[in-house]
Amino acid sequence: MSFVCAAAAASVRISLRCLGTKACPPGQIEQLPMAQLKEIGKNKMFGGFNRRFQHPSSSCGCDMNFSVYFPPAADHGKVPVLYWLSGLTCTDENFIQKSGAQRVAAAEGVAIVCPDTSPRGLGVEGESDSWDFGVGAGFYLNATQEKWKKWRMYDYCTKELPELLRSSFDQLDTKNASIFGHSMGGHGALTIFLKNPDKYKSVSAFAPIANPVNCPWGQKAFSGYLGDDKSLWEEYDASLLSRKYKGHPTKILIDQGDDDKFYKEKQLLPQNIVESELLRVELHLRSGYDHSYFFIASFVEDHIKMHARALKS
Repeated sequence: MSFVCAAAAASVRISLRCLGTKACPPGQIEQLPMAQLKEIGKNKMFGGFNRRFQHPSSSCGCDMNFSVYFPPAADHGKVPVLYWLSGLTCTDENFIQKSGAQRVAAAEGVAIVCPDTSPRGLGVEGESDSWDFGVGAGFYLNATQEKWKKWRMYDYCTKELPELLRSSFDQLDTKNASIFGHSMGGHGALTIFLKNPDKYKSVSAFAPIANPVNCPWGQKAFSGYLGDDKSLWEEYDASLLSRKYKGHPTKILIDQGDDDKFYKEKQLLPQNIVESELLRVELHLRSGYDHSYFFIASFVEDHIKMHARALKS
């Protein structure tokens, strides 16, 4: 549980440019006419600031929260953006509070952006019945089943949030971005990169759900959000997408603990990602490490430095 002093959390509202209307071409975001961005938390760390925001989302049909770490370099000019996608049950705050990533992000001059993991507060029947489906378990896809039609985290993370950042923060160079994540968020980072290599310089993951069509977590989520059409499932499976990757030459960095309960239960399957001439996989199996943030904090510096090199090249 986190506590923020109300006096320290200055509430600011920023008007955003309209992104489109109901007549937008397919695939574009319908934007609320005058979306408002409200700052709900701010803490100084390693010379920069953790800042938390809330805004009404057109993709998800509810208020969404996200967190940003602005490094000290953001006071003097534009900085590149590194997106972090969190795992099952998490919010936008877990990585900010537990990873210790701000130290190296400050040194490297990289901003870290952490979206939430699902819509919240929509009141959909059964949305909180399971820890691995519904609230806190958006799986970074666009649901096609009517009941879950607001679970559109793919559009939120790839379209709405980047445009919101671009429109709101001059210090963020949103065209110079990379992406990484953990578990369900590792799945999200990998699939989003593999489908959009033109938008990201690099990608990495901690203990990703790398082959969801072949594991219980993925099968439950995909059948619920996407229905029975397995061709839709394949569009959100990193191992299958890796087989047809046509983007710029890339190394995927993956760290996996060998004492990870979910790795042993074959929920993750990181070894199933396929290498090619364009795609190299660097998989580190870390002895004795589990699935927790203790594991992430142990190796997050390696990941951020790799992304920083790509973002500065």
